[in-house]
Amino acid sequence: MNIRIGILMVLWFFFSAGTIVNAQTSGIRGRVKADSVSVEYAYVLLKETPFGTVTDSLGNYRLDGVPAGTYIVQVHCTGYQKTERKIVLLDNIVVLNFNLKEDENTNDIVITGVTRATLISENPVSIVSVSPQQMDQTVESNVVDALVKNAPGVTALKTGPNVSKPFIRGLGYNRVLTLYDGVRQEGQQWGDEHGLEVDAYNIHKAEVIKGPASLMYGSDALAGVVSFMPYIPDQNDSTLHGKFTSEYQTNNNLIGNGLQLTYSTAHWVAAVRGSYRAAKNYRNQYDGRVYNTGFDEKNVSALLGYKNSRGYSHMNITLYDNLQGIPDGSRDSLSRKFTKQVYEGAVDDIANRPVVSDKELNAYKLSPLHQHIQHYRIYNHSFYRLGRSDLDLLLAFQQNIRREYNHPTLPQQAGLFVRLNTINYSLRYNAPAFKNIETSVGVNGMSQNNISKDATDFPIPDYSLFDIGSYLYLKWKQNKTTISGGIRYDTRKLHWNDVYVKSNPDTGFDYISTDTTNAYLQYPAFNKTFSGISASIGLTHKLSKKINLKVNIARGYRAPSITELSSNGLDPGAHIVYLGDRSFKPEFSLQEDIGITGEFKDLSLSASIFNNTIQNYIYLTKLFDANNDPIVDDQGNKTYQYKQALAALYGFEATLNIHPERMKGFLFENAFVLTYGFNRDAIYKGQGVNGEYLPFIPPMKLYSSMSDKIQTRSQLFTSVTPRIELEVTGSQNRYLSLAETETFTKGYALLNIGISTDIAYAKNNTMQLYVQVNNLLNTSYQSNMNRLKYFEYYSQTPNGRTGIYNMGRNIAVKLVVNF
Repeated sequence: MNIRIGILMVLWFFFSAGTIVNAQTSGIRGRVKADSVSVEYAYVLLKETPFGTVTDSLGNYRLDGVPAGTYIVQVHCTGYQKTERKIVLLDNIVVLNFNLKEDENTNDIVITGVTRATLISENPVSIVSVSPQQMDQTVESNVVDALVKNAPGVTALKTGPNVSKPFIRGLGYNRVLTLYDGVRQEGQQWGDEHGLEVDAYNIHKAEVIKGPASLMYGSDALAGVVSFMPYIPDQNDSTLHGKFTSEYQTNNNLIGNGLQLTYSTAHWVAAVRGSYRAAKNYRNQYDGRVYNTGFDEKNVSALLGYKNSRGYSHMNITLYDNLQGIPDGSRDSLSRKFTKQVYEGAVDDIANRPVVSDKELNAYKLSPLHQHIQHYRIYNHSFYRLGRSDLDLLLAFQQNIRREYNHPTLPQQAGLFVRLNTINYSLRYNAPAFKNIETSVGVNGMSQNNISKDATDFPIPDYSLFDIGSYLYLKWKQNKTTISGGIRYDTRKLHWNDVYVKSNPDTGFDYISTDTTNAYLQYPAFNKTFSGISASIGLTHKLSKKINLKVNIARGYRAPSITELSSNGLDPGAHIVYLGDRSFKPEFSLQEDIGITGEFKDLSLSASIFNNTIQNYIYLTKLFDANNDPIVDDQGNKTYQYKQALAALYGFEATLNIHPERMKGFLFENAFVLTYGFNRDAIYKGQGVNGEYLPFIPPMKLYSSMSDKIQTRSQLFTSVTPRIELEVTGSQNRYLSLAETETFTKGYALLNIGISTDIAYAKNNTMQLYVQVNNLLNTSYQSNMNRLKYFEYYSQTPNGRTGIYNMGRNIAVKLVVNF
């Protein structure tokens, strides 16, 4: 990590804290109950301010550092009526308790992700909020898969259990912007086999914006935003608190442990966190153990912050280190057992590679051919109240180091070795409300530098990037109607110099050379500026007390990514040779959304449709030679070309949640999602699978779950919650068959069951035990969103099956201890 940047960040923190150190201490605290029972995960916020928190396991909440004034305190919680009270706060502490009444299923609150704390029902953009309880109770191999379970319309493109890239309504890669604690995640996300550098045990809650969010975030939010938020201590009791998470999964023998320690006073907050996860190769009944799908992941993070009535300043640091196996799919043609590469170039005979031994398949030790990803962040987030307005500042530095080892004859030599440095910045000013109008203005962006180090493959050039955008956002509310929207302008400058590559006569490997003699110009110099305008306008209207209407139109913008513009070589981890196009133009989308929600005493429901037209849509297609054979290198790596066309996506989403008032604790959740994607290039009109359909579009999906939280009379096991889930995925017969880029994918149904219990092991502390069985019937299936389906070098096998199948039955046990 750049030490000078780290020192500047620390100095910035102490400067920020120093500017708010002299204010008075005041606040609100209390307890939220329902019929004498504590209500956990209730949202408590001050209306039309950024102050908000969530109740703990005992129903307690605290809002400290609130300046003197008159406020409306609102309490929202799923399954209870919204409650609010007016208070006058002086320079003191006010105790305010609430007793909720069970009634309609009230929407969650979006505490972050917008300019001010806002009810989802009042935001015209489609937003899903995933609560801390949902994050804890969902047992999956990685945090993206856990998000997919709880956010209809979100899917994941997978390359093994620990590599999942979020897709929103059929769009992914650099079209989905990922945030960690408000910081834009930048880590070579163009790579197919590269997941998110996020500690799953450190995620407190998550939010998903579905649809163009370029207005607030700029390029790369064309499809939406996935925001992961770590826990910020708020007990303010000068007592050490903690959370210990431990889990084990039988399918790939995953072992995971995470520890979080927090401390907070009226002015200071501190937290340290660490985790470790390791897994063997996963398995299914067709493939057995899938070679080289294990991983070894370590995380450490820390927080130090200061707060008072004028605001707060938080200094954070995170360290991520992951050793990740990536399969290549090679097998013995008769036995179908996985084989391994031991030679290189022309000497490597794919059809006669040695078979992987059972000992190697069942070991935690990774293959010498794997990737090593390190990601570091240091950032400061500060918030200041300026009378009736406020200022939000964020400054971050992150470094991503990615090595891919693909040389069996020299395993310590990385095939790919890139280092990406990114500086992120953001400044937002929320002006005082005037005549029911809220106004926000802001500027944000980033500066990047990427270099290739001691490597032999160079799928992208060394480059520098500067990105800046400014926006204006307005929100008007009157009685039952809210109208909001704004406009933004972005500029992105991308530059690289000539990149010459030579071959080392001693090793036979390529290297970047400053001497152009007998060298190959792999990347001619490039210098270009991309720009674009984003805008949105939306309306929400209460048709009745229980029914809301949402309408939104948004224009999104995305500059082409570095790999789409420049690619000219092998990505060794993806096992693909990519070819880019320097003439690409930015993508522009125009999306229309209309939705309706209903919140009733015994059920809640929603339905929405969207239509998205994308100009200059960029996609991949496989290349063939003059004999109509796939273009491959000596190791069987296929070649794909980026292309650009007009695209259209549209779809339908619906949810129905039944929670009868007379059956306290019972919940029957249902979600249905259907997405279509079309290439509107005139040459593909009416061609169907032969070019008219876009790749990696998720098929129809129906998700249902039934649970019943049963309160017991035991003082130890206070509740027990059995749960059953059914996931039905339809066949995908709308695929890109052109050049054999995709093939037909058969539909499947997965049955999951689980049970959890709350254990009051101490007077003021609880722990939760979760037991979950995913794919109970051990169904063998392939997902069209799983890239391993295409990791197969033989077009026909003795049993007629090709590619790698998804994970089989998996029994997971997870323990979460709060103290």
